[in-house]
Amino acid sequence: MNNIIKNHTGRSRTATLEDVAREAGLSPMTVSRALNNPKVVRPATIARVMEAVNVTGYIPNMLAGGLATSRTKLIAVVVPQINNNMFVDTVQAISDALAARGYHMLLCIVGYEPESETEIVATLLSRRPDGIVLTGIHHSSDLKRIILNANIPVVEIWDLTPTPIDMLIGFSHEKVGNAIGEYFLGKGFTRFGFICASDRRAVVRKNGAISVLRSQPGTEIREMMVSLPANMEVGRTALKEMISGGERFDAIICSSDTLAQGVIMEAEAQGLRVPDDFSVIGFADLNFAAHNRPSITTVSVDKWDLGIKAASMLADRIEGIPVEEPILDTGYRLVIRESA
Repeated sequence: MNNIIKNHTGRSRTATLEDVAREAGLSPMTVSRALNNPKVVRPATIARVMEAVNVTGYIPNMLAGGLATSRTKLIAVVVPQINNNMFVDTVQAISDALAARGYHMLLCIVGYEPESETEIVATLLSRRPDGIVLTGIHHSSDLKRIILNANIPVVEIWDLTPTPIDMLIGFSHEKVGNAIGEYFLGKGFTRFGFICASDRRAVVRKNGAISVLRSQPGTEIREMMVSLPANMEVGRTALKEMISGGERFDAIICSSDTLAQGVIMEAEAQGLRVPDDFSVIGFADLNFAAHNRPSITTVSVDKWDLGIKAASMLADRIEGIPVEEPILDTGYRLVIRESA
């Protein structure tokens, strides 16, 4: 069903709120209330309105409806990339939780350059979203100024700081790195290779691990930064280069499960065995990590719960509901499997 109907001259036109009201046998005001504020309308009336909407093909003008209440029901969600499975569950959870509260999500991919994020967010704000979700805590001063001037609720996700722009839910990447370093020191390892994607949060985890490992005298560390997107091919290529000179490692520490999977695949191709010849650890506990062979030791973050809570915090703030904890630390969990 489309929303094109005929007027009295026989010409096509877009269905209006009045068309829906006539079809439903209700007043335009009742129809408007049912569409824009269903909590105050009886379920039977909403059902009549929605049936009329289907018959006429009417498309509600959510922006026009929002102007009357100073709300657009639009939430902008900004992530660096979507081809990274690390963010998929969180984005889906945000979308589902927002939809349950009557909001619509506008997803924007900004990459990892602060200038790109600033430019895109400035454009987003021209659409007058009710709130915005930003990934990470490191933003340009221009972006912070723009958001503060917009005076809308903001939730930053996937990181931790005592001084967020507004609200924050995430975890400490430095502590994740510390935990990885402590785990391998406990195993008595001394020779480490790092395969790290060139994004800020991955680097913080790497540095957190190295700070712990260097506390042990005699530790040998080789670092390799890889380009984005950090896929399996990149992991395979990185390991191949790392071991090309005959260098030996006790553990290869990867900034993502995807890189770790690539490392394991290349190790097998080179006739090496994980974890017999060296251990491998990833990050994020993606859905394939437990089913890989060998299964991948990793760091798990509840990506879905993080998204649900971020959406709830934002919707509460928009609707004037007090947010008791504007800074939430979701924590993390080291998941020990076969690869390490």
